[in-house]
Amino acid sequence: MITKGIGAPMPRERARPLVEGRGNYVDDITLPGMLHIAFLRAPFAHGRILDIDRTDALELPGVVAVLDGKDLAEVCAPFDTNPPGVPHHASPPQPPLVIEESCFQGEAVIAVVAESRAIAEDAAELVFVDWEELPAACSITEAQSEGAAPVHSSFEDNLSLHHRFGAEDVSKAFESAAHVVEADFAFGRQTGVTLEPRGIVAHWDPRREELEVWQSHQVPWQMREIYARQLRLPPQSVRVTAPDVGGAFGLKLHAYADELAAVAVSKRLGRPVKYIVDRLESFTADAHAREAKATCRMAVDAAGHILGIDALVDSGFGAYAIHPRGSFGESMQAAQMIGAPYKTGAFRAEVRGWRQNKPPSGALRGVGQPIACAITEEMMDLAARAVGIDPAEMRRINYRSRLDAGERATQSGLVIEELSLDACLAKLLEAMDYTALRAEQAALREKGIYRGIGLASFVEITGVGSGLYGPLGLPLAANESCRLTLQPDGSLTCATSVTDQGQGTLSALGQLIAGEFDIAPGMVKMIAGDTARTPYGGGAWASRGMALGGEAARRACLRMRDGLFEVAASILQCEPGALRFENGEVIGPQGPSGLTLADIGALCHYRPYDIPTGQVPSMTVEESFLPENLPYIASNGVHAVHLEVDTELGTVELLEYWVVDDCGTVVNPLLVDEQLRGGIVQGIGAALYEECLYSEDGQFTNGTLADYVVPMAGEMPDIHVGHITTPTRASGLGAKGVGEAGTVGAPAALRSAISDALSPLATRLVKQPFTTRRILEAVIAAETAT
Repeated sequence: MITKGIGAPMPRERARPLVEGRGNYVDDITLPGMLHIAFLRAPFAHGRILDIDRTDALELPGVVAVLDGKDLAEVCAPFDTNPPGVPHHASPPQPPLVIEESCFQGEAVIAVVAESRAIAEDAAELVFVDWEELPAACSITEAQSEGAAPVHSSFEDNLSLHHRFGAEDVSKAFESAAHVVEADFAFGRQTGVTLEPRGIVAHWDPRREELEVWQSHQVPWQMREIYARQLRLPPQSVRVTAPDVGGAFGLKLHAYADELAAVAVSKRLGRPVKYIVDRLESFTADAHAREAKATCRMAVDAAGHILGIDALVDSGFGAYAIHPRGSFGESMQAAQMIGAPYKTGAFRAEVRGWRQNKPPSGALRGVGQPIACAITEEMMDLAARAVGIDPAEMRRINYRSRLDAGERATQSGLVIEELSLDACLAKLLEAMDYTALRAEQAALREKGIYRGIGLASFVEITGVGSGLYGPLGLPLAANESCRLTLQPDGSLTCATSVTDQGQGTLSALGQLIAGEFDIAPGMVKMIAGDTARTPYGGGAWASRGMALGGEAARRACLRMRDGLFEVAASILQCEPGALRFENGEVIGPQGPSGLTLADIGALCHYRPYDIPTGQVPSMTVEESFLPENLPYIASNGVHAVHLEVDTELGTVELLEYWVVDDCGTVVNPLLVDEQLRGGIVQGIGAALYEECLYSEDGQFTNGTLADYVVPMAGEMPDIHVGHITTPTRASGLGAKGVGEAGTVGAPAALRSAISDALSPLATRLVKQPFTTRRILEAVIAAETAT
């Protein structure tokens, strides 16, 4: 029976101090002489500054400085986010504070620095800015319309990106099809609602000429390089630490102008400063995502086999390309990954990105993949109805299974190692008793009860390496690293480049390391999130914690273990290959040796002269890992949901949910299952509730948690999790990512189920989220049509 190491369902002890209120977050950090920042933000979607009067603000006791964009330009360069490897992409530079032209409501204009946050906020209200309001283009439709107002005066139009995947012409596939189905889609703008908002403490020490930053963030090494570049500093003089982080979801993957402004303020004043984003600022200034329109056609033969897919995706980018990765990742993946689980035949997908007078769009859990999955699965359902076959069978006969080495790339350019969708679907249908559910559904429809069963097959891109970002010209760390040290008492210290924002990644890494030496996980101390104490690496994004960081840790363990076994073998007079660890003790050919990990640690540290060979292995080893032949590692799985739509009220009741996922080797099943459940809950929020709403003139209208609705415990169904295990061949560990799998498939499964429930009414919903109002409008339209 496995009790520790890989495969053990171990509770997450490292979560205990967090739930007990003993965490250390950015807002808990206080430095001597620290000042606080409040920002005055633009009131219009688009405006020009005519004049600024700071007199009254500067006279308020406790105010130290009132700084504008020109002040910070003296010490800080603007973000320029135009990667050379992304053709047909253009974005204006983004200064830390507006200099002349603001391009979205909520853009930071003035930084007020004071002895307390309250004083800074009071003073910000005393700053007078004389504005000229400019024409704005806020929606995608407005941005792309002929004669649209330019979002930024440096551009004549609002097209930021234009790209195509696949073939130029797919007409032959459609001409020969037995059935062609076509549909329009729309997706509302969302944002990541983290428990802990963004926050930063910056301290420029003019005596040592060093910058130290504490930040609620996913990628401290990335931010070290960005701050060094933007403030024209040597990277070695910048230290970035991410302490405990209360959620991220991709929102804290980016570099934000207001956080850069805070660092620049510290550099200019030579004093530590703190800035914590309040909830209203979060809604208006954090990265948004998912705003898109799409059309898709699918051609199938008489038996339901896909002959071709043709899609167009228009994505809303906001006013700037978010730094440093840009805003194009969401739209590019939304287009490229349409049809990813299936043999698609001919394939073409065009993507266009549009500047808007809204906050920049960026990464949010799944990065475009939920949109691609939703489009794909809706098209599969429409095609199944056109052919007259069961939706599950439609998926099964079209699954992409395994690609040979010579044909890894799909028609859209995706590189997929191996999929197990057939096995996932079979296990899922059995778990949910699919046949019985369909029979029950038919019986209830006779009584006017509209229940729906939705299926969603997905491919999740995980463990992204240099093969994706390198060709785009983005200077982002692709590897993950582990530095492992054996202490004299037999405990181990692991410094990892991987970071943890609540996923439990550090617990899983500690469990993996403990398993390699067969010691208690408490004997492994984890260090992460500090560029002065950890090896270089990417951090947390694209579900890379175990897929890349886990493999780096495994390799470090093997190197250290080999060295320790050389020492033990010289003492026991046997071959190193005959040794193993059991409960931290070396087991030799004759059984227990009495030689423990602590004994070897003390020997190597304190009495190396007693080692028979005289060879002392390194007590610290470091390993890095990234896939050599793959740009990323593909996970896959299938979701299913059973729900009921009340056609009189427009409400959706989630009855039960199932998912079967293949994320390769599972280190800790408890963590993996809860990652899936958490991602599904976030996907349910996207499908039913979450949307950033703007007025026609670009004003954010639902910037509170009373108005921007997220799912609560009362809305959650039972979520049943199952697994198929196909270890990736890209690493010795065999782990694939799982962090985004729930969010990728859940909106598609709900869309499929709602459409299935409403199919007797011959109506479908176009725009996500599927709110009560939109459901009622669809039902009323169907009734009116009949």
